Amino acid sequence: MAFKLAGEWAARHRVELGLTLRMSVAGLLTFGIGHLLGLTQVYWAVLTGVIVMQASIGGSLKAMLDRFVGTLGGAGWGVAVTIGVPHTGAVSTGIALAVALIPLALLVAFRPAYRIAPVTAAIVLLGQPAGGGVIEAALDRVFEIALGSIVALAVALSLAPARAHQALYAAARDAMDAMAEQVAALLAGVAAPLDGAAVLAGHDRIRAAIERAVAVSDEAARERRSHVSDAPDPDPLVRTLRRLSHDLVIIGRALPEPLPEPVRDRLAAPAADAGAAIAAFVTGLGDALTAGALPPSDRAVDTAFDAYSAAIAGLRRDRLTVAQPDAEVERIFGLSFGLEQLRRNLDDLAARVTELATR
Repeated sequence: MAFKLAGEWAARHRVELGLTLRMSVAGLLTFGIGHLLGLTQVYWAVLTGVIVMQASIGGSLKAMLDRFVGTLGGAGWGVAVTIGVPHTGAVSTGIALAVALIPLALLVAFRPAYRIAPVTAAIVLLGQPAGGGVIEAALDRVFEIALGSIVALAVALSLAPARAHQALYAAARDAMDAMAEQVAALLAGVAAPLDGAAVLAGHDRIRAAIERAVAVSDEAARERRSHVSDAPDPDPLVRTLRRLSHDLVIIGRALPEPLPEPVRDRLAAPAADAGAAIAAFVTGLGDALTAGALPPSDRAVDTAFDAYSAAIAGLRRDRLTVAQPDAEVERIFGLSFGLEQLRRNLDDLAARVTELATR
């Protein structure tokens, strides 16, 4: 029983355990290589190996480049200040340190990824006496950072490699699962009052999942540019998820309360059927995306939308909206507009899943 529970826990946390393994191996391997090479400050290489290791190869590439560029720039500036600004006492050293830190701190304020630059400059300045040895010390720091970066990248590529596009699809599926629940709940609001707090929580859950997808899509794009992966461009998938999220917001705004009678009686059943069909289709798209399979049939969605459109046409034919206040008419047709947009974007999402499955 305990082994079964441990296996289930490991399966749920496969990504986290993979990162744990890669990070540990990168740090230990860097230490061993640094020791064999006789590095004087091997901890710099070990820290770099640990820091550079990220959850995906794309993340590791970015961390490696940011840290190496920041180290190179900080070391170069630290050498220039050490040689160019005399500092034999506490006051003069403080002035030199200010000269070294201020421009690099300004750089970090605008480009936080290079926060290692002022650290390196300060170490080069304060870790060596003015004059001899400063260039060698700076080169040592650069070599140590390079060693840690290379080892970390090699481990990321060879030991249970985690591709960013896999994390992207997982985040996208989370967003789609949340959308499926949200659309079914929202369309039930045609006939019954919605739980406002639950609606807001649903929107927040969708938004958080999409934000995760956006963050991972940057790493996936970096893997493509680096020829580490041949997965399709992740941006179209993320844009489609954003549009679907906006469609759900439009639908929710049209239903702060149930629609007025007799409109409610005409639209409640087709709206609920449409919500159920859309939810099942979106869930199926999420499953297909993570499995690399073709999307499910959208026939049920078409049938539900046809029934809803027929109900709207019946309202117009029977002039049931004529007696309604303008605000209610706006809600009725605002809901229809949101659903029409949602249908088009569902087609786009299915096209993105198809594109990914056929690669």
